[in-house]
Amino acid sequence: MNTLAPGWRKIVGHDWAVRLVANSILHDRAGHAYLITGPDQIGKMTLARAFAQALNCTAEIGQRPCGECRSCQLTQTDKHPDVRIILPEVSDRGAMSIKIEQIRRLQQDLSLSAYEARYKIAILKRFDTANLNAANAFLKTLEEPPNNVIIVLTATDSDTLLPTINSRCRTISLRPVPADLIEETLMTRHQVKPDEANLLAHLADGRLGWAVRAHQEPAILHDRRAQLETLHKALDGSLVARFSLAESLARKTDALPPLLRTWLSWWRDLALMAYGRKANELISNVDESEILHDLSDRWPRAEVLASLAQTEAALRHLGQNANARLVLENIFLTYPRPA
Repeated sequence: MNTLAPGWRKIVGHDWAVRLVANSILHDRAGHAYLITGPDQIGKMTLARAFAQALNCTAEIGQRPCGECRSCQLTQTDKHPDVRIILPEVSDRGAMSIKIEQIRRLQQDLSLSAYEARYKIAILKRFDTANLNAANAFLKTLEEPPNNVIIVLTATDSDTLLPTINSRCRTISLRPVPADLIEETLMTRHQVKPDEANLLAHLADGRLGWAVRAHQEPAILHDRRAQLETLHKALDGSLVARFSLAESLARKTDALPPLLRTWLSWWRDLALMAYGRKANELISNVDESEILHDLSDRWPRAEVLASLAQTEAALRHLGQNANARLVLENIFLTYPRPA
């Protein structure tokens, strides 16, 4: 990474992707459209902004992006007149989508000459949320891009986009960042204490952005701890107590998906412990390792796997608008009961 320009060095764990786009600029082979994929908070927008900086940076070509020139600074703060950032709009119900009105406004803007930069650049975040009309409308821009326009789309998975969109983009699929690299980055760049850095690195599931946000917003770890305490309460309770808890939890349906995702992570760790496959290296909930180790010795593997499968099914059923209380009661019927 030391041979790359300073502006690339803020990107952690995606060296191959950085070199790919950096070399395309160095050899004047930048494509007109890119698709960057990967889980939320893995670094897609960080890479997209750095790419936009490099394309319009005013430093010598081998030093782009410098991160210091006016163009780089404006791009980093989303204030460059020739770099448009399109974000999904959020509905009253919390659903995100890119709409055709946004695409039409962008197309008008891209048809105009650049104000001051080499390229006009459009970065469309989470293009997999675009409705069908918006995606079809944008297809024309991808098929016949204006001169000196470069488009960067981000999405969680290329399979969620229209094949005609995919085929017109160069795809860059970001991979999970190793936990030890996340841990090191948290300590050296964000001054996170070692114990917290270790926990966040394991919980992050390869997403440095999530780990940084969780450090900056203590409520994230606080909520996780409360979710695990609720799980332990359920596991220690009688069937009557569990059904009472199900009734209580079902009143707050918005809180159920994140609750169950935390539980799912815990059951996956327990399954790893039960089968002993390098569990200490692979588990996410490292602060629960003693409890997980104890339960993996006491509970039959079949019950652990059944609980994992039922928790996964519960998340799926909630996404299909199933009755929340019945979903939770089915979970609690499946989970192992105290001796």
